[in-house]
Amino acid sequence: MFWQAVRFGLVGVVNTGTYYALYLLGLSFLPYLVAHVGAFALSMVGSFFMNSWFTYRTRPTWRKFLLFPLTNVTNFVITTGGVYVLVDLVGMGDRFAPLVAAMAAIPVTFLVSRVIMLRPDGPAAGKETAAGKETAVNAETAASRGAGAPPVPGQAGAAAGRPTADVPAGAGGGADPRG
Repeated sequence: MFWQAVRFGLVGVVNTGTYYALYLLGLSFLPYLVAHVGAFALSMVGSFFMNSWFTYRTRPTWRKFLLFPLTNVTNFVITTGGVYVLVDLVGMGDRFAPLVAAMAAIPVTFLVSRVIMLRPDGPAAGKETAAGKETAVNAETAASRGAGAPPVPGQAGAAAGRPTADVPAGAGGGADPRG
């Protein structure tokens, strides 16, 4: 978990830079809260893919993509409330306040995103066993080798060439067994 936190931090630095650049761009023609919301939403998409591939080394799926905004609800509340408090109540400049507010949100966002991104996909998602952990590791290993790599024996799901509930057949879920 330590190295995941380090990678999460690195992704956070890149994502914060992306957010801040978009925020400053929006600030040139929008009120600061509108600029904040727009920059936040756009940078969240990039954050999903960076965290999926780099931080947690897991295959991005539609299910995780749709759940990922839940990981940012806490971040959004903390940063938006923080920006408001820092700008309107404390008197901090609107160019620096989002960076300070973001620092308060990092630890909580890491824990929430870790739960979402490492949650097993599929019908047995709530029932993790030792065999389930092994299957998840095998699927992750195969995914890192590429979709064309042969499956690991005993492996289930998309990495074994069968479509999953998350990815329609032929939409990047591995080899389609139907041809």
